[in-house]
Amino acid sequence: MDNASLSRKTPQASELVADEIPEAVRDHPYLEAGGSQSKKKGLIWKLVGLAAIAFGVSIWLHLNFNFFPATSKAQQTQQNPEPASSPSASAASSATKSKPATPDNLLGHLPYPEAPASDLVAVTPDGAVKLRTGAAAKYQEMVNAAAAEGIYFAPISGFRSVAEQQHVFFDVKAERRQNASKRAEVSAPPGYSEHHTGYAIDLGDGSAPDTNLSQSFENTQAFKWLEANAASFSFEMSFPKNNRQGVSYEPWHWRFVGDRQSLETFYKAHSIKK
Repeated sequence: MDNASLSRKTPQASELVADEIPEAVRDHPYLEAGGSQSKKKGLIWKLVGLAAIAFGVSIWLHLNFNFFPATSKAQQTQQNPEPASSPSASAASSATKSKPATPDNLLGHLPYPEAPASDLVAVTPDGAVKLRTGAAAKYQEMVNAAAAEGIYFAPISGFRSVAEQQHVFFDVKAERRQNASKRAEVSAPPGYSEHHTGYAIDLGDGSAPDTNLSQSFENTQAFKWLEANAASFSFEMSFPKNNRQGVSYEPWHWRFVGDRQSLETFYKAHSIKK
């Protein structure tokens, strides 16, 4: 065989290389010579542009419609799990829900029980003013101590029943043409007076009767003595200036808090008042 025939029958190296490349790959446009690199770069930039557009659309949807909430409720629960409650805590919570947080109050006054008649003792010769046994004993000690210094109290009112308070509140309100809220500034409605407890007493100065049940009582010697010494006998002013119940200043109204029952009567009620 001559060289010409041999050359016609023997494939060129370039033809062998082309034949060895799979047809699908050989036909791919990005493998064509001249511009394959630029086409790749163009495709990458198109993909980047589409990603930027998609990101911008998602931000717009979130800002305008909260379309993509940042954190699901389940994720929030996982991130901030609620502390496990113990059986005792659950019971306490149930008890709190089943009981009112505050007692009923009326026009700034708290409800008080009426003292039993069997525990009331007169602190005046005519028996008109009475206190509970423990309060009466301490009151008498206080009267004696004040008298030793030339101070004489004039007891005006002690225990009052609910029926008596009915007159003090409603009848006097009608006489003075006061509305209920105005009357409550100076007198408690029936069932809401400290006088029901048998621990409260209104005092005047025996040397200045014109100051009885008046704020001018604060200028008397009797009041000044009470300010300095009443605590030694377990008495305190119920309604000082700017008191939290909003009751008018009553320098003449004092109450006994010298035993457990009297202390609980007043301070348990006050501690849970709004």
